[in-house]
Amino acid sequence: QVQLVESGGGLVQAGGSLRLSCAASGSISSINTMGWYRQAPGKQRELVARITSGGSINYADSMKGRFTISRDSTKNTVYLQMNSLKPEDTANYYCNTDVYTQRGTLMNVWGKGTLVTVSS
Repeated sequence: QVQLVESGGGLVQAGGSLRLSCAASGSISSINTMGWYRQAPGKQRELVARITSGGSINYADSMKGRFTISRDSTKNTVYLQMNSLKPEDTANYYCNTDVYTQRGTLMNVWGKGTLVTVSS
């Protein structure tokens, strides 16, 4: 089993910053891509950013320049630094990863999410 635990969400005023963390644990052999998605009420889940094991990064266009994704492979942890937050960034933020287990199985795993609320 592989688990993802997110932290760092909360309530912040517009223009403020938050840093999300997501730690993977369990029967892990190696981790490929780690990423963040978000889902606002009444909307579909969308990509925020993702980073490969080689360090390649993709951002959704609306997050470029405001959000920064990074990872610490030694800790199986991915971070999302969010600056200049806007009320429309309010959503549940979910961590996602592609991981090879110690049995050699490739799994796609989701965290339970952390709520980010940006007040105007």
